[in-house]
Amino acid sequence: MRGVNKVMLIGNLGRDPHIDYLEGNIGVAKFPLATTETYKDRNGKLVSQTEWHTIVLWRGLADLAAKYLHKGSLIYLEGRLRTRSWEDKEGVKKFATEVVGDNLIMLDKRNENIQGGSDIDEGFSGGAETDSLPDTGENLPF
Repeated sequence: MRGVNKVMLIGNLGRDPHIDYLEGNIGVAKFPLATTETYKDRNGKLVSQTEWHTIVLWRGLADLAAKYLHKGSLIYLEGRLRTRSWEDKEGVKKFATEVVGDNLIMLDKRNENIQGGSDIDEGFSGGAETDSLPDTGENLPF
């Protein structure tokens, strides 16, 4: 039987993406993403829980993230979990679980993401432009 490794997150960047270039000019960007769930406890008090995720983007998505995303940006991300292991200087085995992104949609208002008037219609994997939705005069839930 085949397995499924799929992650879908909506959250805010904890800091600006950090991008490195590997041999062959392959970009890899990393940043923390915060997702917050809110619920009411037994007493009716609102409780928020924030979970931090380490996000890794490769190639074109890494370049786009470095160009358009910043600390606080709201994004939708699809990807998969990957756990890496290594030994530190003392020989202790360490582990890190990361989300490797495959699809990214910026959820901030369009003009908040554009720096210097650049056009962002170039290829994020997936995503729809809300500017092209018909004006129905109704408040849509998205």
